[in-house]
Amino acid sequence: MDFALNDDQRAIQDAARQFADAELAPHSAEWDETKHFPVDVMRHAAEMGFCGIYTGEEHGGMALGRVEAALIFEELSRGDVSTAAFISIHNMATWMIDKFGSDDLRARYVPRLTTMELIASYCLTEPGSGSDAAGLRTTAKRDGDHWVLNGSKAFISGAGTSDVYVVMARTGGDGPKGISTFVIEKDAPGLSFGAQEKKMGWNSQPTAIVAFDDCRIPAANLLGKEGDGFRYAMMGLDGGRLNIAACSLGGARLALETTQAYVTTRKQFGKPLSDFQNTQFKLADMATQLEACRLMVLRGAWAIDTNHPEKTKWCAMAKRMTTDACFQIADEALQLHGGYGYLKDYPLERIVRDLRVHRILEGTNEIMRVITAREMLRQ
Repeated sequence: MDFALNDDQRAIQDAARQFADAELAPHSAEWDETKHFPVDVMRHAAEMGFCGIYTGEEHGGMALGRVEAALIFEELSRGDVSTAAFISIHNMATWMIDKFGSDDLRARYVPRLTTMELIASYCLTEPGSGSDAAGLRTTAKRDGDHWVLNGSKAFISGAGTSDVYVVMARTGGDGPKGISTFVIEKDAPGLSFGAQEKKMGWNSQPTAIVAFDDCRIPAANLLGKEGDGFRYAMMGLDGGRLNIAACSLGGARLALETTQAYVTTRKQFGKPLSDFQNTQFKLADMATQLEACRLMVLRGAWAIDTNHPEKTKWCAMAKRMTTDACFQIADEALQLHGGYGYLKDYPLERIVRDLRVHRILEGTNEIMRVITAREMLRQ
């Protein structure tokens, strides 16, 4: 068992850290305040390979593993949680097209997705089916050389701006085996978008409903096989859960680093806060939690890379533990700043707002417990 990163992994980690320090961190507060979607900066990230991290090399991806992806997303999110999280979603959608698409679909979309000439969104959740994802109601019916979709998707990151939507819709009976996946372009007839949601966090990315009203797409835009779409969606989410967990690591790490610097200079009762044992205990607990979570994320990433039979369980465990603990780390960091932590002069309140949603999306943490227990009881 070797916990050390190899030379390539350290180089990738350093490159992501330098990019985040130069391109993300200086603008994070402004993007949050103005709700700016930094497409130009994300395209700079694509130039470094960060928008096709585990997509194959044939169409411009880096063909790296999920361990490397976790390292990258931790560093990017230390610069800006919200933007890093959107890049992770784009990676998931791009990987799904590259992994399951026909040669034609892959050639048409993947080269422009890895450069982020095209931006991708992932569309599973619906207004009436969140945790019960297999109960989705959006339908796709075959009509000659086309599929016609009706229904809607909710809470879709990138909606209205993204160029490509990876959409799960019902083509058969009830349950997961009646679901297929489609690739739909922004200008498809019958596709529309709702008003932008007003959110607590993740303000540097747009979020809206995606609606299908007799939306017609070519039959060739079916991704993979009819009836396999839910399986594709869940395979995407194994990695997506780790990506979001890694984004939580980066945000919590920035919160801890900011707090460590603050408590050494802030004085109360005639001495720095760092001299109080209560503060020391809090810092020690925060650092321990952060390190434990990182190990869980890397173990889950290793499980996907090695196709371990328990990969789904380990990814769910890592996502649940990490997103809960990292939110608590950020909240504790804000508390240690006192009233200053509540001000936008410091990054703490933004980190708390951005990390809160990680406990909900990519499967709520309650569903992560369901998955973990289900996998345990199968054995």
